[in-house]
This record gives sequence, structure tokens and C-alpha cells, in this order.
Amino acid sequence: MKVIPYDEIPLEEVKVEGAKGARIRWLISQKDNAPNFALRMFEVEVGGHTPFHSHNFEHEVYVVDGEGVFVTEEKEYPFKKGHVIYADPNMKHQFRNVGQVPLKFLCIVPLDSPQPKVKEEKPVNPFASGKANNC
Repeated sequence: MKVIPYDEIPLEEVKVEGAKGARIRWLISQKDNAPNFALRMFEVEVGGHTPFHSHNFEHEVYVVDGEGVFVTEEKEYPFKKGHVIYADPNMKHQFRNVGQVPLKFLCIVPLDSPQPKVKEEKPVNPFASGKANNC
């Protein structure tokens, strides 16, 4: 379990070729004993961007603040605070800050080596049946 203000988690530079002014906070990860997914917050300075890249897993994104452009090989999609973005596996993509304030977005990705937690009782997910808003 983890309960902490997000801004107490270290903000690290994204040290991947092609990134400019991009930083990341690993809000929840395997270090926290999360078995399947990592929750990250990216902060991209004005005029900055993440690298134009692809990977074999999906991205699920929620834009917390700012505005930007989601760049793919086919098209550029403008977005702003409150938008959600889904990137397919193997899709080349980039997040660019085109606004006047730092761009902040949450990103959920699967862990490289998921480690399912073992529990004595099987947890019940009331949303697993598809009956609650198709979740």
C-alpha cells in the first residue's frame, strides 16, 4: 500500500534520445510492490516533448494540466487538460507541449515482468462483468 502526495516523489529527467524538457515521476511501480502496472506522471516544459518512439505495449493517458499535440506517423492530435489518450501497442508516438504552462499527464503502462500477487481469497471486481458503464 502507498499513500503519499505526488510531489514528494522524485522528478527525474527523461534520459532517452529525442526527449527535450521531459521529466517523469514513478508514482506507483514495482518498487511499491505493484504486481502488474506502473502509474507515471510526465511533466514536459513549454516547447518540450517526449521522444518519438514505439513499444509493444499500450499507453493509457490522462492529461492533468496544459495542452499539447499527440504526434503519430499518420496525424497530429491536439489535446488539453481533461483529455484522455490511448496509444496502441507498436504505434510510433510523441507528446509535445504547445501550451504556455508545463504539460502534465498520467500514463499507465504494464510492467516488464508482472508479478501477480497471491491472495488466499479471490478478489471480487464488481466491474468485471461489463455491466457498469462497459468497464
